[in-house]
Amino acid sequence: MRHATEHADVPTAELDTALRGGPFHVALRAAIAARGLPLQRVQHHLSRHGVKVGVTSLSYWQQGARRPQRPESLRAVRALEEILQLPEESLIRLLAEADERATADRPAGRSYRSLIEASDVLDRLTAGLDWSLDGGLQTLGHHECVRIGAGRELASREAHHIVRAHRDGVDRFVAVHHGDPGCDPRRITVHALENCRTGRLRWDRDTGVLVAELLFGTRLRSGDTFLFRYVVEDGTAGPSREYLHRFGHPGGQYALQVRFDPAALPVRCHRFAQHSAAAPRSGRQELSVTGPHHCAHVVEPRIRPGVVGIAWDWAGTGSERNAVADPPGRGSPVGPDRE
Repeated sequence: MRHATEHADVPTAELDTALRGGPFHVALRAAIAARGLPLQRVQHHLSRHGVKVGVTSLSYWQQGARRPQRPESLRAVRALEEILQLPEESLIRLLAEADERATADRPAGRSYRSLIEASDVLDRLTAGLDWSLDGGLQTLGHHECVRIGAGRELASREAHHIVRAHRDGVDRFVAVHHGDPGCDPRRITVHALENCRTGRLRWDRDTGVLVAELLFGTRLRSGDTFLFRYVVEDGTAGPSREYLHRFGHPGGQYALQVRFDPAALPVRCHRFAQHSAAAPRSGRQELSVTGPHHCAHVVEPRIRPGVVGIAWDWAGTGSERNAVADPPGRGSPVGPDRE
């Protein structure tokens, strides 16, 4: 009996090590071995979760010959975590870390670690501002316009919000700006443009996070709608390579437009999405920057929890896609919360 226990401990120990350090395919292979499941049984369990994945794909995944990336593949990975009795997002996290290594030539990209650090800082900065997680407001519409300057920097971001109060007494909104690496939040300014005025400001230089209180000048009753607009003037960091928005709650329409200075046009531009900060990016769609306005945009009809953004490449920099991913397929798009 003791020998059987020791034998069972071997794959378990290998699994613990793989889940801590990865890579994804080693952890997946160790998890399947630790549960003693042949791939056909794994496939059967996945089908019971409403996910269809071929045995060949599972084999490729655990060999490292192919990496799950499409939305349906990521659903399968989350189901595998449950089937194989793994901690939540343990495999998803390893995929995200692999993406970070693959995008090492894009230093301004938002890593999983930077988003988590920014979230921790946000909790500290908003303490004492009488601000709850959702602020007592539901988003009906949210439009952002990001302007990239002639030096390739994130020059400014204008936001227009349409909200509805879901409790009485709401009189403010806390805007969050997460600047690019190297920014100086002490030099970033926030200007109220319509139906609000700026209140208190807080920032953290290490993460580049700035929070600004926007006061409505009136107290909303539950069910009241309200429109307000403000702009963040940044321009304190080096070349920007992406803009993303992280949503914690479902809501209405979200539109993001990135406007490039005519003297600083990218060579490529695409949208992306993430189910969570720990998930790898998916929903890639190429965007064109054409016409006299030099803009690219995305529109999400309904906000869903997760991340949506636009990324671009400058001339003279490497492509961000070095890792082998799933072959193209029909993946449905998915929509630090900056607000």
